[in-house]
Amino acid sequence: MKQVFLASALVAAFVLAASPVHAQRSQQQGAAKAGSSLGSVTLKNKVSADGQALAPGTYQVRLTDDKPTPALGASPDAERYVEFLRGGKVVARALATVVPQSDIAQIAKGVKPPTGGSRVDMLKGNDYVRVWINKGNENYLIHMPVGA
Repeated sequence: MKQVFLASALVAAFVLAASPVHAQRSQQQGAAKAGSSLGSVTLKNKVSADGQALAPGTYQVRLTDDKPTPALGASPDAERYVEFLRGGKVVARALATVVPQSDIAQIAKGVKPPTGGSRVDMLKGNDYVRVWINKGNENYLIHMPVGA
């Protein structure tokens, strides 16, 4: 009986420790809200965003309310969907990985875009383009295959 109680206590402690601290921290630090513009990016190559072809050109990127179901143990705010707009119309959407400023050096290599800025990089092998947007205290990484 003591073993069952101890096991239950450990599970409860683990669940409490894994609470969505990241989500609370993001809200406190002023993370971007759904519908807000993350900025504009210029794509030099044709890419595929969630099955939709995006031609080279400049797009506005906007955060949506849509979130995928988080993986077990992952923060509910670790991924968000973004929309690509051209001429005020949504032309595609894609999944963005959301990385806090404090963790970005461990995740992405290269020169970080300035706060409020973005970078578009062709990744090694020329198979994927990474759009990296730095907004407030969050970094949004969007990976899209080249061509479509």
